[in-house]
Amino acid sequence: MEKVKLMKSIKETRRAHEVKALKKACWAIKKTVKGFPRPSLDLTASNFGKIIENAMDQRLEPQFDPYANSLNYLIACYIIPYVGLTGYVGANPKLQSPQSKRLLAGLLAVESAQDAVIRTLLYEKANQTVKPYNITVAELTDRISVLRNKLGGSDVKDEGLIIPPEAGAEGKISGNVIAGDKYSLAFDRTPKEILKIVYGGGSASTPGGFFPKGADGRIARWYLEQNY
Repeated sequence: MEKVKLMKSIKETRRAHEVKALKKACWAIKKTVKGFPRPSLDLTASNFGKIIENAMDQRLEPQFDPYANSLNYLIACYIIPYVGLTGYVGANPKLQSPQSKRLLAGLLAVESAQDAVIRTLLYEKANQTVKPYNITVAELTDRISVLRNKLGGSDVKDEGLIIPPEAGAEGKISGNVIAGDKYSLAFDRTPKEILKIVYGGGSASTPGGFFPKGADGRIARWYLEQNY
């Protein structure tokens, strides 16, 4: 009983620290980019749990909790950064001003670094079982990538940590710490594809997922007004 209470206390403390860190990050953004519209985000455990259930195509008991332990947290982190990375790559050719291109380059550099660190840490645990679901880290990341490809509704623009050698670099490598196409270049996604993924339902006009009230900005609002 004492052990259960201790684990519960540790879990609650970890969540409190995560919320505090998120608030600090939001405040830093607000101070840096004044007036920038920031939509409501759903980073709750239940939302991440639903995403993992969709990826595995089954109900999980207990539901996946990203804040339960370090491994779960890393897996949850795997879900988000790469989507933004592909969005930046896709947006680059459409930008005209040097200032916009400079901003995007800076964002892409940081996002790429985040994704590389997350994938590296998970790759080191590729064969470890994600308890209590009897699935390895490599298998789960692959299912998350498959889900993102499905929601985006386009060709393969997402890959897990382990892939068939013929799909890897030079058609020889199965380790996939850094995802890329057959030329080892980053995949790209359109704004519509990004919205379809982050909303969690495969539609750019139906809010949900990480953006329960919809994303902000001219492009996102335009899609919300359409009937897709």
